[in-house]
Amino acid sequence: MQEDRGLKGRPRRAKRPVPIPSEPVAILRGHIARYGTAPDGRLFRTERGGVLQASAYSRTWEAARCLALTPSQVESESARRPYDLRHAGVSLRLDAGIPATQVAEWAGHSVEVLLKIYAKCVDGHDHVWHGMLDRALGDDAG
Repeated sequence: MQEDRGLKGRPRRAKRPVPIPSEPVAILRGHIARYGTAPDGRLFRTERGGVLQASAYSRTWEAARCLALTPSQVESESARRPYDLRHAGVSLRLDAGIPATQVAEWAGHSVEVLLKIYAKCVDGHDHVWHGMLDRALGDDAG
């Protein structure tokens, strides 16, 4: 059964723009050019235009993982569920140095929730932060 609801804690018709890199944009545009969308705008649908059931997503996702990942990655927890890609996307943005306030807005979280869930994603980068601080203070020798 497909959920028909708005974003959590927001008006039903609220939208949240989330930028994505140009390569996935090109892939999505190619998919839409080739297959179109359902009348309600959905990208993925049954052959007759109906709503895909959760089990169809699960089977397709499992097959895609086997094609796209190495055998050891398939055995790992990497992208076990499609929802895991959300975590990966948020983690990537934080790891790239995008400010937590911006990432939180795109993810639909408060900064507090974002950092509680994803704080470990920015661990191990002390050398990066030290370099940024040195450059901000005008010490290019770092």
